[in-house]
Amino acid sequence: MVAVSGEVGATRSRLAKVDALAALLRRAAADEVAPLVAFLAGTPRQGRIGAGWRTIVDVRPDPVAEPRLSVRAVDELLGEIAVTAGKGSAARRAALLGELFGAATEEEQAFLRVLLTGELRQGALEGVMLDAIARAADVPGAAVRRAFMLSGRLPATATAALDGGVAALAAFGLELHRPVRPMLASPGSSLAAALEELTPCLVEYKLDGARIQVHKDDARVSVYTRTLREITDSVPELVELVRDLPCRTVVLDGETLALTDDGRPRPFQETMSRFGSTVEEQVKALLLRPYFFDCLHLDGRDLIDLPLRDRVSALREAVGPHVIPGAVEPTGEDAAALTDAALAAGHEGVMVKDLDSVYQAGRRGKAWQKVKPVHTLDLVVLGAEWGHGRRTGFLSNLHLGARDPDGGPPVMVGKTFKGLTDELLRWQTAEFPAHESHRDDWTVYLRPSLVVEIALDGVQVSTRYPGGVALRFARVVRYRPDKDPADADTLDTVRSLLVGGGSAQGETTDRAEAVEN
Repeated sequence: MVAVSGEVGATRSRLAKVDALAALLRRAAADEVAPLVAFLAGTPRQGRIGAGWRTIVDVRPDPVAEPRLSVRAVDELLGEIAVTAGKGSAARRAALLGELFGAATEEEQAFLRVLLTGELRQGALEGVMLDAIARAADVPGAAVRRAFMLSGRLPATATAALDGGVAALAAFGLELHRPVRPMLASPGSSLAAALEELTPCLVEYKLDGARIQVHKDDARVSVYTRTLREITDSVPELVELVRDLPCRTVVLDGETLALTDDGRPRPFQETMSRFGSTVEEQVKALLLRPYFFDCLHLDGRDLIDLPLRDRVSALREAVGPHVIPGAVEPTGEDAAALTDAALAAGHEGVMVKDLDSVYQAGRRGKAWQKVKPVHTLDLVVLGAEWGHGRRTGFLSNLHLGARDPDGGPPVMVGKTFKGLTDELLRWQTAEFPAHESHRDDWTVYLRPSLVVEIALDGVQVSTRYPGGVALRFARVVRYRPDKDPADADTLDTVRSLLVGGGSAQGETTDRAEAVEN
């Protein structure tokens, strides 16, 4: 496993990554497939094991000369560490970590260290791993993706594919109170282009809120965030509202939105009582008004494989006045008027959605497109430079990275210090050291863990950054604690905004060289 991880990390070829992973999966014992997939995707089945980053990094026993650890043994030991609790648990976890690392070779220690600190970036993330599972099991990729969409678990999906093939994958269904990965939207170049590409379509308001998913089964209600974290106990008002809906069972996709005293939407950032608030606190702050825009299940019937047209009909039946404002199959003039109304009401723009599309959980396809007057991207913070002048003593100029679509580490595409308020500067300077990987005299470099929303006027070709592009007039909109780096926009999405559709491989222009901030 460690050797294949190194092989995957050493190549930029997606096909080579898939081939190497598929070959390993075919060789794996049946009871090792699940932990193997979890390890290679960077998330052990146990999740967080209760040991902090410093504890893990400081475990430094001498490595063994010859490999003797098995995937099964590591999985079992991590399970023991994860359930260790009570008095003396910290010392016991440290001792078990010492036992684990003491039985590992130097290469295995390095792998375990980045795995347990959440820094494994060798390119075997979900998209690549799903392709590898399909290749290893000789089943259609669509069947694997659908099973993962409904289960939300790569290890379980891999086990089903390799043990039972298409039939086992087809057995996965939508299960109430088990969250489904949210379908995502891609940036649209313009309203006219989106309408032309997605006709027949639905056009609806694009809100600046917090994504939620709710499940109802009679009196039981569960509420989840974008990252599938359950926050039911934190949002009693939303639970009560959903419990009173005129249906017995339902699964809804939506957003919560805060309102000002005059009824206008309050910007997401303004609802935060302090920077660094938890997602639970943020959703609770936004709960003055929930809106729903999709229905995946209603009264015993799964709708996830039906076209959006049918899901919208069910949605309106289920939530009534809580449906997001929009229009089905509007004319161009009606869509433009709806966009103007959304912007006039203080919203971000509109969403244009293909009425014939099915729900593609966890995917950012072209079936849903967001059209906004200003481009925004969700990027990963890779570092920050110390400020000058009035910003002396504060971490200021941000290094920004886009997600590698093939699962590698984020790729740097620009910098910015624009849009940083005094409050944000104070927060960054206090928070960033907790995510630090290393530093030099000018810059604190971060592990990829923080996502920030960036507004920009466009993208230009540039050789200044590894991504081959530079962001034009980038400025900070807000941090996104509701998103993980795996939710950030990809390098392909950034390049799709190139001014004039130019190639990201071209020569740097004079202006692009100047657009560092």
